[in-house]
Amino acid sequence: MIDFDPGTAAPTKGTNQRNGGDLVVETLEALGAKTVFGIPGQHALGLFDAMGRGNLHFVSSRVENNSAFAADGYSRATGEVGVLFLSTGPGALTSLAGLQEAYATGVPMVVVASQIPLDGLGARRKGMLHQLDDQKASAANVTKSQRLIQHASGIPSAIQDAWTEAISSPQGPVWIEIPQNVLLDPIMVPPVEDALAEAFDNPPRVELVREAVKWLSTAERPAIIAGGGTRRGRAEKSLLSIAEQLRAPVICTPGGNGAFPWNHELSLQSWIEDRYMTDVLEDADVLIVIGSSLGEVTSNYFTFEPRGRIIQIDAEPRVLESNRPGLGIRADAGQALAALDEALSEAGAGTANKRDWHGSSPEDVVKESLAKVKARLESQDLAKELKFMSDIREAVPADMQTFWDMTISAYWGWSCWDARQGQFHSAQGAGGLGYGFPAAIGGAVGLETTGKPSRVLAVSGDGSSMYSISELATAKQHNVPVTWLIVDDGGYGILREYMVGAFGQATATELARPDFVKLAESFGVPAHRVAPEEVGDALRASFEADGPNVVVVETLLKMFGPTHLDD
Repeated sequence: MIDFDPGTAAPTKGTNQRNGGDLVVETLEALGAKTVFGIPGQHALGLFDAMGRGNLHFVSSRVENNSAFAADGYSRATGEVGVLFLSTGPGALTSLAGLQEAYATGVPMVVVASQIPLDGLGARRKGMLHQLDDQKASAANVTKSQRLIQHASGIPSAIQDAWTEAISSPQGPVWIEIPQNVLLDPIMVPPVEDALAEAFDNPPRVELVREAVKWLSTAERPAIIAGGGTRRGRAEKSLLSIAEQLRAPVICTPGGNGAFPWNHELSLQSWIEDRYMTDVLEDADVLIVIGSSLGEVTSNYFTFEPRGRIIQIDAEPRVLESNRPGLGIRADAGQALAALDEALSEAGAGTANKRDWHGSSPEDVVKESLAKVKARLESQDLAKELKFMSDIREAVPADMQTFWDMTISAYWGWSCWDARQGQFHSAQGAGGLGYGFPAAIGGAVGLETTGKPSRVLAVSGDGSSMYSISELATAKQHNVPVTWLIVDDGGYGILREYMVGAFGQATATELARPDFVKLAESFGVPAHRVAPEEVGDALRASFEADGPNVVVVETLLKMFGPTHLDD
């Protein structure tokens, strides 16, 4: 065993013999991992020592929940598994808010947390540093499963199993914890040469697909809601084919943003919170819901009262019929839509030309509904907000990925952002603050690793930016090509607006905040403050620069009026 000096927590007797940490690194590399996010810690030093003998690229964050957000962003941007290394106790617990977002959104991650030595486990209070009664129980609400590895020989198989579970639909983070001595003790296990992890098959049941086709073959007004599961299942091609076969209007949820072409003649875009869109969806005689629970936002805050039948497809069985009864099909969205697409073709969905929305064609219904939404927005004195979002959209290259925090700009983005050839990522799964910037760091690192254009955009408010402001050091240290747009309105803007609307005044929403430009510059990160009307030019210039940079806009943005409160 490697002895530790309790004063320094550093090895006092070195050895070149491989240990449990090497097995972790070797297995991850064999599975295809390239990058790891996290923060070193005393009980995890065996992991970090082993990385020095391996080929994993380590990105050191400053706060563990930001490490989790970064691994999440890496996975979303690349489609690969995000890997997170955590220390014991406070480090592990601090990551949980970030993991909640990954769990809620279905992001595949493998989380390796250290533990106190084996002889301290079992809820005995030995007084060890970072000791918890049951650390993995703390992760039970925010990960698919939790494993404690007690012997080094079990490490490769456990990580392989965790990787398999993470990528199997419903995807999500999987938690592994390894005691300090298991990571440090010399081992007899030979180096890991290969590891295989293939996602479990999750196809739809044949009789359910057949029943869905039966419903759709007689439908006059089919419509589709594409949720985040559509993107996670890489079902965009099948979705487009089904929509065109059925001539069915398609609306995307915030998580599904980008799953369907924005300007397609059947696209209702993402105006899911507008009553005009709710009216269309309620009028559908058969509604296909893919990868969505019909939850708070998608149901326009539970005002949605469908009059037709619902076909709900989701890989997570707990989602099915959780808010509305329907024909529940538990399956991966990609496999389910591919099967439905083929079955519709074989059944001859030529009845599509009979679509009749009370004398209108579905294409006309889409056009008219979008025009109504546009007219409603233009009647609400939102010219500044509409131009601001339009200026950002036009400045961002068509293939650039964007990461949005829980801020008014993101709330606008949920509805109005055309992802084009890029991808739209937001924290709408769990809705916690601080996601945008660290997730963008992870995304940029991942894109660079895969050889793709790696400049990304993060968008935060002044309140949410303070959750992750320390990650300016991370971005600078690793020279990550992230442009961070901070929209500074002096407080928690959306909460201020909610409180004023509900109570006539806001309480505890105003914030003292730093000079973001000077603060960024103190980290060695270039920053500029610009007027709202200059945001487009400022972003274009920032995208041409090297490494991280910050654009600050001081302005007060309003949200469009909530239609679920209309009489």
